[in-house]
Amino acid sequence: MTTTTDHTPESGPEPEPPPADAPAPPRAARLIHTESTTEIPVHLLFRDDPDPAPVHLRPAVVGRRQGTGEQPRLRRPAPERPRPVVRVDPELAERPARVLPGAAGVAAGLCGAAGCVAASWWAGVLPPLAAGALGLPVSAPAAGLGPAQWAVYAGAGALGLFGFGGLARGRTGRAWVLGLFGRYRGTVRRTGLLWVNPLLLRRRVDVRLRHWRSEPMQAADRSGVALRVVVLVVWRVRDTARATLGVEDHETYLRECVEAALLRVPVEAPGAGTGAMEAAQDALTRLVAEDTAPVGVEVFAVRPVRVEYAPEVAAAMHRRRIAALDAQHRASVLTSVVDSVEDTVTRLTMRGLVELDDYERKVLVRDLTVAFCAGRGETGP
Repeated sequence: MTTTTDHTPESGPEPEPPPADAPAPPRAARLIHTESTTEIPVHLLFRDDPDPAPVHLRPAVVGRRQGTGEQPRLRRPAPERPRPVVRVDPELAERPARVLPGAAGVAAGLCGAAGCVAASWWAGVLPPLAAGALGLPVSAPAAGLGPAQWAVYAGAGALGLFGFGGLARGRTGRAWVLGLFGRYRGTVRRTGLLWVNPLLLRRRVDVRLRHWRSEPMQAADRSGVALRVVVLVVWRVRDTARATLGVEDHETYLRECVEAALLRVPVEAPGAGTGAMEAAQDALTRLVAEDTAPVGVEVFAVRPVRVEYAPEVAAAMHRRRIAALDAQHRASVLTSVVDSVEDTVTRLTMRGLVELDDYERKVLVRDLTVAFCAGRGETGP
């Protein structure tokens, strides 16, 4: 007798099934990473999950290589380059120079001249007539020209040369930039008779309000059409030290800055409105003022006073302008004719002078249009 025993594995209590209205547990999002693609969620490729878990992707700038057929690659946005700033030696700034009133120079020169006369009288070389005119004793001991007399001559002559040689006249609107052995020693803006050390090198600078009218310069409008522009620049020297020592020639530098600004700012073509011209003027003034401020030049206005097309495009733009004016004239004439025809037909119908069907109305409109157009062409606009 054979006994069969069923070996049933013992197991624990079966888990209770979740309720029907319970939400499904979120599934972990899987991502595909390659060197030529960005992060792609797997559930976007295989739509097996009706409610996939949201995946937060990093923002990226994608660019595609032209003509290679490759997938786009990540690119970082190019940072904006700041505009270069003109820098000058920060220690180079205008400061007043040490000068003396002109009376001091005159007094020193007179003292030097008196010392030379006294040395001549002492040496006995002064004529008796000159000695009497100066109130000196005629019978002076003739000591001769010895070392003492030559020393007096040298000292008195140096004093006279320094006194009279340092006299200068300061004018309103003019200044002197002083230098000694290549070193800046100050600026003189005072007026009247002054005494300045004659050993200092003087550079005269005009600090008045000045204007400069340029020659025709290259420019372009918003469409890139070549123009020739004449500008009027109102400016003055604000810092004489930087304008003289910070740049080789501040007037040439100003002209080059104006020319560079004209290439960066689009100027409106001839015939544009005043608003567009004022906007271009403000932009030009701002750019030139920013470029010239570090070298001590203050710009108040850069005004385009004459704008014309370049010679190579002047003929074509003239024909284009004539065609545009002709088209505008034709449109205005046509609008006037259509309004006149409509007004005529409406008045005839409203007053009951004629009764027209559709065909007769079309014929009347055609005849009136031809008549009005012929009359406009004969009499002009």
